[in-house]
Amino acid sequence: MTMRLPMPILSRRSFLAASAAVAATRPALGAPLSDVDIAIVGAGAAGIAAARRIVAATRRRCVLIEASDHIGGRCVTDTRVFGLPWDRGAHWLHTPDINPLVRLAGATGLDVYPAPPGQKVRIGRRFAREGEMEDFLAALVRTNRAIGEAARKSDGVAAQALPKDLLDWRQTIEFVLGPFGCSKDLTDVSSVDFARSVERDSEAYCRQGLGTLIAKLADGLPVHLNTPVTRIDLSGRGNVEIETVRGRLVARGVIMTASTGVLAAGKIRFAPDLPKRLLDATNSLRLGSYDRVVLELPNNPLGLERDDWVFEKASGNRTAALLANVAGSPLVTVDVGGKFGRELAAKGEAAMTDFALGWLTDLFGADLRKAVKRTAATQWNNEPWVLGAMSAAAPGGQLARRALIDTQTEPVRGRLWFAGEAVHETMWGTVAGAWESGERAADLALKKFGWVAEPREPARPPQRRRR
Repeated sequence: MTMRLPMPILSRRSFLAASAAVAATRPALGAPLSDVDIAIVGAGAAGIAAARRIVAATRRRCVLIEASDHIGGRCVTDTRVFGLPWDRGAHWLHTPDINPLVRLAGATGLDVYPAPPGQKVRIGRRFAREGEMEDFLAALVRTNRAIGEAARKSDGVAAQALPKDLLDWRQTIEFVLGPFGCSKDLTDVSSVDFARSVERDSEAYCRQGLGTLIAKLADGLPVHLNTPVTRIDLSGRGNVEIETVRGRLVARGVIMTASTGVLAAGKIRFAPDLPKRLLDATNSLRLGSYDRVVLELPNNPLGLERDDWVFEKASGNRTAALLANVAGSPLVTVDVGGKFGRELAAKGEAAMTDFALGWLTDLFGADLRKAVKRTAATQWNNEPWVLGAMSAAAPGGQLARRALIDTQTEPVRGRLWFAGEAVHETMWGTVAGAWESGERAADLALKKFGWVAEPREPARPPQRRRR
């Protein structure tokens, strides 16, 4: 057992105070579209990071053009359903000791705290014993090493590198490292991409929600919501023409932060067409599936601690991950991903909730159903301006990520930079990776046009794998 420091419970009063602070600091919205120096497509973490960099560095005009009705991209905190915050998308602040968002959070007045260490594993109606947990963790270590060794030989299928002696832990390990960690089954993940991703074994959470933090960091930025970009014309000399559903504008350069799901779906046209290597890259980096069902369970009928992660010793792919008592609230989340998660989400919210309740009652008893009050579920694959979760590369497709990253130092036709979680070699799939890539793209764009000197080099995480 791991000793944990007590965390203060998030009260309705403290939440309402935080909500009022966020509401009082909305981004600047609604101004007519006009010509700018830099246009940023997408107001998620990467776009916000890029805009903050440009606004802080120069007097140059920039604008964030967002297709949806909210800022944050895949970082959205919901407060409507339960009157308490829960993150519909990204929830983790990985590697908090070097995560730029943790440093920035200090000035927002929001509460960022370290996640409790460790996880629990349920075996039927009981928790795994100490020896069983040791076997499970040792199997995780062997699996990571095996995939790393396979990656040094070729960019193959991550699942094919799994050790043969995982025995009855295999299904659990495949879920933890695949759907839970990558939003894809390991059969659909590049061994090299997996091996190069930075270890994510330490996290922090924002008590008011990670989406709330991202929105707070967009305070005062020039944002246009409900403004899908339909076409980007790079054929002119010296300028880029950007067509949106609300009009046209001209910019010196564009930072593109739309998800690879949106780009692969062809929702934004380019003139001339993007180079084939970039078109291939968006297809190789199509988003996986990761959704969550949220249940209101007053009085802690599960008997778990705040922010407890619980997995099960799975016997198949119909499994999930439980986050209990989110930030000390009565909310618990049941997260599903990969092929099973995609198929389940496609059946609708009722089917998702039914699975979550059945899965929990199998682990904690049938009486649990009586304790559930309100419920909610996400369906990110249906979000038209996202279309999925994380950008884990397909087997053999890790070089696709390099193609997108290369646009930061060699922009398309000298005026188009890509940024986002997909545009980071070791922190793909993370908010920190998106943020860092947005800052990097902004720095290089400013340098390209002679508006600043050498770009600042972002902090680099250690090159380690997950446990």
